[in-house]
Amino acid sequence: MVATLLIRNTSRASSSYLKRSMSSSADGIKNICVVGAGQMGIGIGLVAARVAKLNVQFIDSSPAQLSKGLEFLDKLLVKDIAKGKYTEEVRSEVKARITTASSISQMATADFVIEAISENAELKRKVFGELSATLPQETILATNTSSISITKIASAASRPENVIGMHFMNPVPVMKLVEVIPGLQTSNQTLEITLALAQKMGKTTTMSQDVPGFIANRLLMPYINEAIIALGEGIATKEDIDTTMKLGTNNPMGPLTLADFIGLDTCLAIMKVLHNELGDSKYRPAVLLQKYVDAGWLGVKSGRGIYEYPSKK
Repeated sequence: MVATLLIRNTSRASSSYLKRSMSSSADGIKNICVVGAGQMGIGIGLVAARVAKLNVQFIDSSPAQLSKGLEFLDKLLVKDIAKGKYTEEVRSEVKARITTASSISQMATADFVIEAISENAELKRKVFGELSATLPQETILATNTSSISITKIASAASRPENVIGMHFMNPVPVMKLVEVIPGLQTSNQTLEITLALAQKMGKTTTMSQDVPGFIANRLLMPYINEAIIALGEGIATKEDIDTTMKLGTNNPMGPLTLADFIGLDTCLAIMKVLHNELGDSKYRPAVLLQKYVDAGWLGVKSGRGIYEYPSKK
């Protein structure tokens, strides 16, 4: 794997040095903590435990969510066994590496933390403040944010040089990419270890500057938003919009179906970040997107979004 590096104003280690060091710089990472036991957090933890063979602790304030998340994780393992990808022995090994806790104060010492809570800047800053007060100073703190400033999140930590963005794609066990985003304060060592950990988890990395939306969502979300605007204006039906983009541009999934899988609330939150931070009207969230979220129609996870999913209700 070759990490894609950007030239930044602050000095960064050369790409050749990173390639040489990535194979060993994650060797000290044995225990990770994932804050948030939703779909993203569970996916991240599963890959860490199964592929990288790390000990994983999930932290979530909701016991019900922890239980639901672990049930989802086991279903993924069972599904892979049925497909012949893994054995029952692997399933047992993975589950043995996993523990849970209901608060940051109860967490075990971790070498690396990945935060995967809702896309809310102040909530993330609160969590990073608590993590900084609880964990050893050398612990690296990564956020799975898909759009919020890493620099802003890092400013809430006592050692912002240990904070970095690590944006996994959904569903994490399937999608190969991780966007790595250093903040203004992020150290070279933090960057190197994060790139190496992503590689150890079987992922390919790209690197983005710390700008709203980074690479993926800076390009993807306006595309989805425009599709929802087209639907709202009656340009075409949802089926015809999706079919046009699937068959006309060779996308595996139409933009409206994809929005439902991502979560319309997540799409709205990212569009608001883009609009507020960049100030360009082209990023204004679609009125219909806001209406769907207001109605509680969030996509697959709620049983209804742009499409209906009766089995999920």
